[in-house]
Amino acid sequence: MIIKMDSEVARGKFPHGWHRTFYTLWLGAFITGMGYSMTMPFISLFIAELGNFTRFQLNIYSGLAFGVTFISQAIVSPFWGSLADRKGRKLMCMRASGVMACTICAIGFAQSVWMIIGMRFLQGVFSGYINNATALMAGETPHNKSGWVMSAMTTAGVAGNLVGPLLGGFLSGLFGYRIPFFITGALMFCVFLSTWLLTVEHFTPIKKEAMKPMKEIIHNLDNPPLIFVMFLTTMIVTSSTMSIDPIISLYVRQLMGGHGNIAFVAGIVAATPGLGTLLAASKVGHTMDRIGPEKVLQIGILTAFILFIPMTITKSPWALAFWRFLLGLANAALMPATQTVLTLDVPTEAFGRIFSYNQSFQAAGAVLGSILGSFISGISSYEMVFVITGLTLLLNFILVMLVRPKKQLTEKRKSWFKQINY
Repeated sequence: MIIKMDSEVARGKFPHGWHRTFYTLWLGAFITGMGYSMTMPFISLFIAELGNFTRFQLNIYSGLAFGVTFISQAIVSPFWGSLADRKGRKLMCMRASGVMACTICAIGFAQSVWMIIGMRFLQGVFSGYINNATALMAGETPHNKSGWVMSAMTTAGVAGNLVGPLLGGFLSGLFGYRIPFFITGALMFCVFLSTWLLTVEHFTPIKKEAMKPMKEIIHNLDNPPLIFVMFLTTMIVTSSTMSIDPIISLYVRQLMGGHGNIAFVAGIVAATPGLGTLLAASKVGHTMDRIGPEKVLQIGILTAFILFIPMTITKSPWALAFWRFLLGLANAALMPATQTVLTLDVPTEAFGRIFSYNQSFQAAGAVLGSILGSFISGISSYEMVFVITGLTLLLNFILVMLVRPKKQLTEKRKSWFKQINY
């Protein structure tokens, strides 16, 4: 594939040196995703070792441990987004990675479920590495490469989510559930150092009084309803993932009858969507640059809805892993397409705040999904979680179909996309 130089690159707006920043942030996002998935798929099994809990209590505590991070994240994200627009996104990445290094290590020392929940809450207050790294790259990347770069940034977290459960399951099976937390904390400290020393952000600080109000920015958007639907899509897609994550190891334990190396098998089942997404991400990114992100998003959501149907009736963890692998192929079209729409349709000076609002919706989806999934599985069954999740994706598909980009916006995109020579 040959990509011609964008006119904005020629004018110097996007310097050629953005590549090193991209690779550094990609690696940081990879480690962040890996660290999360090394620890969180097994948090319910870790909690089970800290006390004698009923099935309902274990499900609820697991849901809280997942969801509390995103409650605090949803509350503080607009503040961090405003600060990012004034101080830069690099500082936000350093803040997130540094605090995460400390809180994850602290969870490894936890002696009660409430200490885990407390540290997860604190982690959410200062979190946001991947979102801020994505926003940073959105401002550093030529428009005609936005689809590829947004997909690549998503691929980083996805690749981490693929490796993490396998490594976490292996380490947990050998050394217990605490060791992965200590390893993740050390790796996040390395992310903090690399982000500090190796990334460059071409950012001009904006005084607080000079910043346009969000009301004015939204009023001047070409298609505000499209942006709001992208926020809702972020929430629903995240909810569809998080409704499954807190109960996946418990569901695998049920399918295996409580016998065998449950942590390792659960790690494989948790990792398979990441493998699918990783394999499909590059193709999806180039497709978005050619036909536009909305069409890719529509196909991805509809495919994901269909794939949840067989997951409700499977009786084997390996069959579940297979369907989740196919789901990962569809997932490659979801968050990258949503973020690409935001990148193309929002002014650069508002990236920090827009992406922070998107992060708030993402956090809200994580809270809704993790608590709803835990509650439904506690009062009904694990299979019912898949049923409800699939129906929410169907609703999302209908919303996306109802909102289309305006004609002048479509023409503006074509002027960017036609610079790509495949």
